[in-house]
Amino acid sequence: MWKGEVLSIHVTGTAGSSMKSVREVCAVAGKGLEKDRYFRETGKYSKRRGPHRQVTLIEMEALKALKREAGINLRPNQCRRNVVTHGVPLNHLVDQEFRVGKVRLRGVRLCEPCGYLEKQIGIRGVQKALVHRGGLCAEILSDGLICVGDAVKED
Repeated sequence: MWKGEVLSIHVTGTAGSSMKSVREVCAVAGKGLEKDRYFRETGKYSKRRGPHRQVTLIEMEALKALKREAGINLRPNQCRRNVVTHGVPLNHLVDQEFRVGKVRLRGVRLCEPCGYLEKQIGIRGVQKALVHRGGLCAEILSDGLICVGDAVKED
């Protein structure tokens, strides 16, 4: 049994725009996070629909390992993921249901880094360094508010 927490939340209204930190965001089942590019269908990959575009999460532990192992200091808003967690084994949550606050999510697939991420942030080597620890793409199963400080736990 594990229990983690939400450290930060990031959204952006359009593809390629800087991710903005917010204290809370409304999650809409089957749709995404209000105010985010994929909710608005303005994201880079919005034409490739599916539950894996609704919310993305990444572990703060992965960002710290990136700095320690590759010398890359990637700020939470630069990783282009929506929710930064601490104490959550995201790689183990593919095909599993879990909760972020009162919102139920299901892990869909690992959120492997792509060349677009590296191009967007202009940091060489980040794609390779984040392989298998780039986070989790998840489907939103219930509506609700996700807030900084919320518990993340098994459902």
